[in-house]
Amino acid sequence: MRVIAGTRRSLPLKTVEGLDTRPTTDRIKETLFNILMPDLPGAVFWDLFSGSGAIGIEGLSRGAKRAVFVENNMNAVKCINDNVKFTKFTDESEVFRTDVLSFVRSRKTVDADIIFMDPPYGKGLERDVLAELSVKSFTNNDAIIIVEASLDEDFSYVYDLGFQIYKNKEYKNNKHVFMQKRIDE
Repeated sequence: MRVIAGTRRSLPLKTVEGLDTRPTTDRIKETLFNILMPDLPGAVFWDLFSGSGAIGIEGLSRGAKRAVFVENNMNAVKCINDNVKFTKFTDESEVFRTDVLSFVRSRKTVDADIIFMDPPYGKGLERDVLAELSVKSFTNNDAIIIVEASLDEDFSYVYDLGFQIYKNKEYKNNKHVFMQKRIDE
């Protein structure tokens, strides 16, 4: 696994051994960041269910000003810290070892411009996190939320939580669902 583009292009990243992680392939990561490119410069990027931290580090390499990594597994947090240090993004990064729901609950406001989450599939964790985000005040009302999920994951409930899906990008085995807070006229 490596950083694909930006200031840290081609730097290798460690992966978490022995975990049930699904590192995002280079091709899918490239597609994701091509979509996000206009919004990345100067953005605050939350990488929830971070795993190795590769998505947040890619965001920093491509111009995000700060990345927040949230991961509950101790080995994954060590991997994130190693990758952040190796890529020299220590000053631009915050790493939290906690479960994502507790992290979101603890925030008075959401200061993220881009929130990426890749929870374990089929456990409903994205729904719980989105429900918690729905009651939070955002510093950026145009913040983008991206959920990586299995192809059959249903997101019809997000409208009732106050979000609107504006893009659904399907791949061979999974998808990225892009949404924002709904602005009712």
